[in-house]
Parts: sequence; C-alpha cells; structure tokens
Amino acid sequence: MSVLAIRNDEPMRAERTNPAFTTDEARWEAVKRRDRAADGAFYYSVRTTGVFCRPSCGARLPRRENVAFHATPAAAEKAGFRPCKRCRPTQAALAERQAAAVAKACRLIERADELPSLAALAKSAGMSRFHFHRVFKQVTGVTPKAYAAAHRARRVRTALPASGSVTEAIYDAGFNSSGRFYAASTDLLGMRPRDFRAGGAGAAIRFAVGQCSLGAILVAATDKGVCAIMLGDDPDALVRELQDRFPKARLIGGDVEFEKLVARVVGFVEAPAQGLDLPLDLRGTAFQQRVWQALRKIPAGRTATYTEIAKRIGRPKAVRAVAAACADNPVAVAIPCHRVVRLDGNLAGYRWGIARKRALLEKEAAA
Repeated sequence: MSVLAIRNDEPMRAERTNPAFTTDEARWEAVKRRDRAADGAFYYSVRTTGVFCRPSCGARLPRRENVAFHATPAAAEKAGFRPCKRCRPTQAALAERQAAAVAKACRLIERADELPSLAALAKSAGMSRFHFHRVFKQVTGVTPKAYAAAHRARRVRTALPASGSVTEAIYDAGFNSSGRFYAASTDLLGMRPRDFRAGGAGAAIRFAVGQCSLGAILVAATDKGVCAIMLGDDPDALVRELQDRFPKARLIGGDVEFEKLVARVVGFVEAPAQGLDLPLDLRGTAFQQRVWQALRKIPAGRTATYTEIAKRIGRPKAVRAVAAACADNPVAVAIPCHRVVRLDGNLAGYRWGIARKRALLEKEAAA
C-alpha cells in the first residue's frame, strides 16, 4: 500500500542537500515565500536580531541586506547567531515531527487486534483528535480508518493461502465480522476468497506476449478488463511474473481477438499520439485509485511532478505516498506513471527501467 512509505524508520536528518536551493537568490526566494520544502536544505540568519531561522519561519520578513545563509545550524551558531525561539531550527522540522508521530500511529494500528480509537491514537501522538485526524490524512493521504482497512486487507491476503479456513483468516486479519469482509472481498482480492485462498484456482486470465521497441510486452486481462501490462527483456520472465501472482489461476493464451488488444497497446507505445483507452480491472486502495486516475489525465507529451499530482488529488503532503502508488502501477502505459518526474525535472525510478521511461517520454515529445 502506498501510504506505507511513511513507515520507513529512517533517522531524521538536520540537513539535506536540495539542488533547487544552491544559490543565494533561490534561497532568498524560498525565505520570502516561507517554503517548507526548503527546510533542512539551508538556514538563514538576521544580522539585526542575532538569530537564525529555518526558511519556513513565520517571523517578520527581514531586509535582504541583513540576511546571510548557512548550510547547518552548527554553522549558524559558529557565526555567532542563536536559534530562533519561534521555528526552533535546531530541532526536527514540524513536518518531520508530524511524520514521526503518524508513523508511530501506523505501527499501533498494525500491531492492534482491533483498530484503536481515534482518541487513543491522537493521545499517543500528543495531539487533539481533530488535529491528529487532519495531520494523519495530510501525511498518508488516507484517514486512520482507511489505513487500518487497507492493512487488514493486506493481512487477509497474506493469511488466506496458509490459514485453516477462510473464516480463520478473516478474524486473524482483524475483521470483527465475516459479513463486513465478504461485502468488500471482491474489491480487496479481485475474486472470491475461496478462489484467492486456492491461489486463484478457477480465475481465468487471458494473456499474450508481443514485441515492441521497448522489448517484450505482456498484456493480461480478466473478463472485467486489462489487469496487467508488463515490459521486460525476457518474454518467459514476464509470463512467470504473471504466474507468480496467482499460481493456480487458469492462464489462457490469447486468441486472435485478444492479440488485437496487444497490437493496440504496442501501437500506442510506437505512436503515442493515437491514444489508448482500455477497460481496466485494477485492484488498489482508494488512495492508489485516485493517484492512478490523476495520472491518466496527464496528456501525452507532458509531464507532472510527484508534488503536482499530490496537490491535484487534494493531498499536498503525500508526495512520497504518490511516488509509491506510481511504483505499484500494474499497467504500464495505460496508466502513464512514466509521465511523472522529480521536482527538478529529472527522471525518478520506473518499475520497468529508467531507459524505457526516457524512451516513452521521447516518443511522446516527438509526437
């Protein structure tokens, strides 16, 4: 699940390098707009007050001629400045403290047999219920309740193949009602629980492998729509990857009609201007679905940053979660995650390889 990106328990760093703030002019512009993205990249001191601040500090804007910039709090203190009592630049930034509090709440949710109350989670974070709920949603992109539901779904997907019964797996995963689970089971699993537990036995997935300028391409579909588009160098490896998802599913080689579908996908890869509108059968969290929908609205020949996508779905703080949702995209090119780039315009990771991402963007730009 994408929101799990915030659970990486990495040490908080007091400073970081950001290529967007390497000149004094760029730093001053960041200070003027109180840019939180610049926090940790540099610090600024004010000669007339004798203090130093982080770029997002809400204090009155100083005159430019009184401002100097420093790489670290230690450098500012060595120059004779004391830390601002308002933004507390020697402590972790507010966003980092909030992310740490939300990560702690996520661990509480995951360890609990039943979802802790909102009041209990808020208390563990040292916040009011209302403030905690808002911060949790800003950081993860979903509510605590939705996060818990996604975690239970992941647990039940893991437990079903090894459990003694479907009912046992349901309750072990934290569902306190089998009826509640069965009502959502199709969206969670993509098939009936008994079929999922049997490794996809009985599920029919048509597939075919073709060739394009990017290498081998596999297209697979259920009766509801395309469920996988994969790119690679080895056709056999792509088929094995599909088999690994549901080892007992009925994988049916595509007939002439299905091969026409593969030809449409290949045609789009080679000539992006013609567009690609396919029925899709995608399983993902509500947050992932919103990200994927936003990606489909990026026109061919254009790009968007992870930050822009986060803003478009109304979750400006969930940039890392957006990146994780892009990485979880199961249908290459149909959901154009290759059109998402870093804030500085450079290409970020791509599930099917950076070289393919670059090639796709070059084809679309040319078209």
